[in-house]
Amino acid sequence: MRLQFILSEIGIGLRRNLSMSISVVLVTFVSLTFVGAAALLQLQINAMKGDWYDKVEVSVFLCPRDSPEPTCAAGEVTEEQKAAIQEALDSPDIDPYVEKIYFESKEEAFAAFEKQFSDQWWAAETTVDDMNTSYRIKLADPEKYQVVADVLTGRQGVEEVQDQRALFDKLFLVLNRATLLSAGLAAVMLLAAVLLITTTIRLSAMSRRRETGIMRLVGASNLFIQLPFMLEGAIAATIGAALAVAGLWVGVKYLVTDWLGASVEWIPYVSTADVWFVTPFLVAIAIGLAAISSVVTLSRYTRV
Repeated sequence: MRLQFILSEIGIGLRRNLSMSISVVLVTFVSLTFVGAAALLQLQINAMKGDWYDKVEVSVFLCPRDSPEPTCAAGEVTEEQKAAIQEALDSPDIDPYVEKIYFESKEEAFAAFEKQFSDQWWAAETTVDDMNTSYRIKLADPEKYQVVADVLTGRQGVEEVQDQRALFDKLFLVLNRATLLSAGLAAVMLLAAVLLITTTIRLSAMSRRRETGIMRLVGASNLFIQLPFMLEGAIAATIGAALAVAGLWVGVKYLVTDWLGASVEWIPYVSTADVWFVTPFLVAIAIGLAAISSVVTLSRYTRV
């Protein structure tokens, strides 16, 4: 009987404030979509870092002819300088951090250059002699790049020591800022959702002050009086969360997995499994919004 009464009160409240309830659903949907997008973007960044950072190498470019670097003042790297560099790479200072060392000759560098830039007009002027010989070093721990750089930078015959991670750091910086922007927008929208849910509950409570007064007179508890209002906000917020999850799933499935995944295959993308991973958090946030709004509103507007 009590459950039937509570469900009846919820239905009455939702019908009386239908436009406000729809607004709550829409605002919650938009805000949680931003929250979910921020979470998925951060998962995407972490996946890319984990995949790319494990593959990046430290490139030690040896002096070519006519290099302006002080370490190349004697001209192209000599065999003696190569031997000294190899000895440094095999030293106890570096060897524990190195997983694999690969030497790339001018011919191999030129073949890679032609493969990558064969369609560029200026590439026709480049010859094998313009290439750098280099050591490609795969580190056991990519974070230990500076150890290798400190030993090899400034050594005669070494033109440049380059960490390939630096090429990706700018991309990750842009993506992290996009995450912060999405999170900021989500915070603003969540605040709007709290205010709107609060307003909806307040209007519903004010429109039923006579009913709540009667319930108080016959001895109904605070929880029994307030529960229908709390559930109204929770139901509207949960519907908004469900729509947000559906929107994120559709976006990841058709935009990321099917479209981007088919176009650019070498990037590890987030999947619909990641959407299901963040779903409980989105639902919890929606219920939390309703709970906060209820606490703020009901203690005042259901008082007789």
